[in-house]
Amino acid sequence: DAFDEVAVDEHADAIADRAGGIDVSFNAVGRGDIHGTPVVDMPFDDFVDPVMIALRSQFLISRAAARHMTKRGSGVILAITATTARMAIPEVGGTGVAFDALESLCRQLASELGPKGVRVAWLQTTGIPEALKDTGESLPDYGTGTGGMSGEELVAWMERKTMLKRLTTLREVGQAAAFMASDYASAMTGSGANLSCGSVPG
Repeated sequence: DAFDEVAVDEHADAIADRAGGIDVSFNAVGRGDIHGTPVVDMPFDDFVDPVMIALRSQFLISRAAARHMTKRGSGVILAITATTARMAIPEVGGTGVAFDALESLCRQLASELGPKGVRVAWLQTTGIPEALKDTGESLPDYGTGTGGMSGEELVAWMERKTMLKRLTTLREVGQAAAFMASDYASAMTGSGANLSCGSVPG
């Protein structure tokens, strides 16, 4: 349970005991975002839920991993964010705030863990079609400032906003995560890999 402090610490301890340590931590916990409602019409709890979910899980998991990494003087902590951390989109509730907060948390962690040999970074993506679609089913309507659209329309709308006219794939996320966790990226910390297909120029 990524939101249970004791469970997270016990899981990290068990992994470290079995494997001899923790080299990489990559949190990709979902955020329960509520889309399609203007902020002025949204209950506070609906707005803040994705922020608290993202921060709680990332904080607990990062802290648990870091406690083991700092003992060995090495390790990499990764998070996943999205374009809404840097690009405002109507009717996405607390999503953008959550991703922006995650990036800020990563910078804070990087500043404290860097001297102890631990790097912290994030992968900033577009929407990921494989993660959005249920096999054989259409997505529910999403609010995008246009009164809502189907899942297929949402994907097409997001694709049009990128320079590459496509969205980030799960394969690309995996490849970037492998790079960011490797020694090839050993000089990178407190920063993100921009996988936004050009929707947020670096």
